[in-house]
Amino acid sequence: MKDQTNISEILGDDAEYYLNYECKKIPKNRIKNAAEGTVESFIDSNRNPQVLRSLAQLYNHGNLGGTGYINILPIDQGIEHSAAFSFYKNQDYFDPENIVKLALAAGSNGVASTFGVLARHSRKYAYKVPFIVKLNHNELLTYPNKYDQILFGSVREAWNLGAIAVGATIYFGSKESNRQLQEIAAAFEEAHQLGMATILWCYTRNSEFKTEKEDFHSAADLTGQANHLGVTIQADIIKQKLPETNFGFREIGFGKYNDEMYESLTTDHPIDLCRLQVANCYMGKIGLINSGGGSKGESDYKEAVRTAVINKRAGGCGLIMGRKAFQRPLKEGVKILESVQSVYLDKSITLA
Repeated sequence: MKDQTNISEILGDDAEYYLNYECKKIPKNRIKNAAEGTVESFIDSNRNPQVLRSLAQLYNHGNLGGTGYINILPIDQGIEHSAAFSFYKNQDYFDPENIVKLALAAGSNGVASTFGVLARHSRKYAYKVPFIVKLNHNELLTYPNKYDQILFGSVREAWNLGAIAVGATIYFGSKESNRQLQEIAAAFEEAHQLGMATILWCYTRNSEFKTEKEDFHSAADLTGQANHLGVTIQADIIKQKLPETNFGFREIGFGKYNDEMYESLTTDHPIDLCRLQVANCYMGKIGLINSGGGSKGESDYKEAVRTAVINKRAGGCGLIMGRKAFQRPLKEGVKILESVQSVYLDKSITLA
């Protein structure tokens, strides 16, 4: 990285709101600070030395190496969103090698993608940048569309192509979630036996989670509980969308909840909502990475930095961002990824 990004300047009038906020519902002294060493939080766990080595490879690579924070480049949208729709803005990424090249150019900790993408160039790049193979996907060619995550390969295959970690998605709340939970729990057990780290995309998915009043798929209470289920099957890192609302259990009318629960744990401040997600990751002992979301154009830089600030100050360990980077020219993609990394390199930005 050549220059540090001016975080306050990018946030503009919102800088005070995000940079000086203090969480009082779940105070920072309860949270495991990623900057104090994320891999070290596993030394008294059941993870074997090979898993710790894989985690160390991930956390010690790239511009954020050794900070306790990670910035992963994920590009599996060719399956998840269709290739034409994902890559028409930048045709370079139909070529899988350019996906890996972007991760290297931006100093990302690792690149997460499909079996096909990573296997095609594994001999050339697997020892240059940590590979994370996404095991399952929701493909959109089935008509009518169904929303299910299907395994596209095996853990052993991911290990053979040199990956240091596997990733997977569970659609918590969906009618297929029980099968997905069992499949991925077994896959993560095998991955740990082979010395690989595990990353779980903990997404909520149920048509009833979107009411006439609001869409609660990104509610802090629902996504937080999804995180808690994810760490239960021994994910080493949790990927989650940034929370945009709360009160999902109460407004939809299911699960266990009461008003005192909401009052004691969080407010409507974005950092507090994300702090609830971190709390559900064993108070930050399992790292939380938030997703960067889709590309909206000129506002992407501010949104990317804002998301990183929220994640870091809430107690998360990084950002996983793809579309904002790869749907633009290489230099611009590198710039936006480096702006995110600048948030985690800025020691003045601390736990709220």
